[in-house]
Amino acid sequence: MAVDSARSESTRLLAWYDVHARSLPWRAPPGAPLADPYRVWLSEIMLQQTTVAAVGGYFATFTRRWPTVEALAAAPDDEVMAAWAGLGYYARARNLLACARIVAAEHGGRFPDTEERLRALPGIGAYTAAAIAAIAFGRRAVVVDGNIERLVSRLFAVEEPLPAAKPRLRALMDGLTPETRAGDFAQAMMDLGATICAPRSPKCLLCPIAEGCAARAMGEPAAFPKKAVKATRPHRYGTAFWAERDGCVLLRRRPNKGLLGGMRALPTGPWVEAPPGIKGAPVPGDWRVLDGQVRHVFTHFSLDLALARASDLSPSPPLSGDEWWPIDRLDEAGLPTVFAKAAAGIREGV
Repeated sequence: MAVDSARSESTRLLAWYDVHARSLPWRAPPGAPLADPYRVWLSEIMLQQTTVAAVGGYFATFTRRWPTVEALAAAPDDEVMAAWAGLGYYARARNLLACARIVAAEHGGRFPDTEERLRALPGIGAYTAAAIAAIAFGRRAVVVDGNIERLVSRLFAVEEPLPAAKPRLRALMDGLTPETRAGDFAQAMMDLGATICAPRSPKCLLCPIAEGCAARAMGEPAAFPKKAVKATRPHRYGTAFWAERDGCVLLRRRPNKGLLGGMRALPTGPWVEAPPGIKGAPVPGDWRVLDGQVRHVFTHFSLDLALARASDLSPSPPLSGDEWWPIDRLDEAGLPTVFAKAAAGIREGV
């Protein structure tokens, strides 16, 4: 696609966005002053690996409780992690706090306004830095997320499969990105991918740039982007333990590093290639594995979690990080989704 053609596609897309932009709580409407960098940053961190529909309620909760980056920086870790529970990828929540505290302490509560300086902050990678720079500060930045990769691969009929095609897709997006309104242009591409250029059934008749789309001209837009064959996701087994005493259940703080790091959880044994039974029970007792289990899919593996409870616990001193948590307040513990499902299964008798 020639430079003039790319510019005309960008112009058409921006004109479409001016009329059809989605109304989202972290956005400024087209033509309005730039959005609050704090709200842009918070939304972009929440939206990593998560959908707009899933994020809305969490974003409202966070901005109501912590309306500024200084307020978030001053919040206790436990409260933020509990408010994050259910969004997944808990390293993002730890980085969220670390970033807020650096911005508050070292930048006077103001986010840096360039990609380079933004990338120096915890949890902000190339995409997030570009998005914040463009949307919150009006910088010309090349913003490429999954929706945009799909759009660009179709617009240019890129045959190279993902993820190998990422550098070329970014270069093509660079050629499309205008010198002005780069933030609106990036959000227009996101909206087009979310509402019209869908993964399986693109609505080409409604697309403002369909005329220049090479994949549509070939008659198979849904065939793009090409994807490399995925390796089989490994499967693991584990056991979640319900130890109850005096109306409380034993929760264990997971190590800060690793999966679900720093979160409260039901104690578990090892996650291994065969069911481990009651290996790794947190305290001595008459443990019984219940019928039924919880299945959960993480990014890199799937897990079948057996459920066990004890009818008679032997007294034992708690380990560091253990808490006896009131069962009637369990929804306040901020359990990750897999453990919330396990707790519900155990309480309901599976």
